Amino acid sequence: MFQHLHPYAPYLFPEATKLIVGTLPPPRFTTGELKEGDVNFCYGSRDGQLWPILNRIFDLNLKFENTEEAILQRKTFLKERGIGVCDIVASAERSKIDASDLGMQNIQLRNVLGYLEKYEKVDTLLFTGGNSKNGPEYFFRKHLKGYGLSLKVVSDQVPRVHRFEMPSVHNQTTRSIRTVSLTAPSGAANRAVGSLDAYKKMKNENPSFTTVDFRELQYTPFF
Repeated sequence: MFQHLHPYAPYLFPEATKLIVGTLPPPRFTTGELKEGDVNFCYGSRDGQLWPILNRIFDLNLKFENTEEAILQRKTFLKERGIGVCDIVASAERSKIDASDLGMQNIQLRNVLGYLEKYEKVDTLLFTGGNSKNGPEYFFRKHLKGYGLSLKVVSDQVPRVHRFEMPSVHNQTTRSIRTVSLTAPSGAANRAVGSLDAYKKMKNENPSFTTVDFRELQYTPFF
């Protein structure tokens, strides 16, 4: 059984107003066996689409290589935009060594609510996936339930938006936090994108329109 440990601590700082919340990077980031084109940082897989999409949205001129410069580019962007990263899975076991969320067993979650208590300016969580089993929204709902909290629907259109009220540990007030369940920035999610009516309509109007184009349009208002 492969012990899949998250290789990165949460990237958090007092000015953060948003958190990107996913699950685990591919196992090779835990073992250190990176491929050419990988970046040794959150969402650094050469097969992932989050950084290519952000690169397009913000014209970042990012490097896609395993160098300190590439890591620093990403950290600088996140700091400037007030965006932290706090994936919800700390560790999992796998009988098959791959990146499938469904393949995770004996899952240990991070205490995301604990981080939210500490970083009080965070008002938005950006899930890199929805409520399908072992997705980030799925785990976060489970995490909330343990504290007697739950998500309330704000918008049921993709990307689905929810909200929850988080009690303060310091006083009797609550803090309203929004969650946005983005279409996962992975190749595996392309089939789901292709089945969306909104994507089909745009593809019919412009045959060169791609699933990455669709995500770029979806992500832009929230980043």
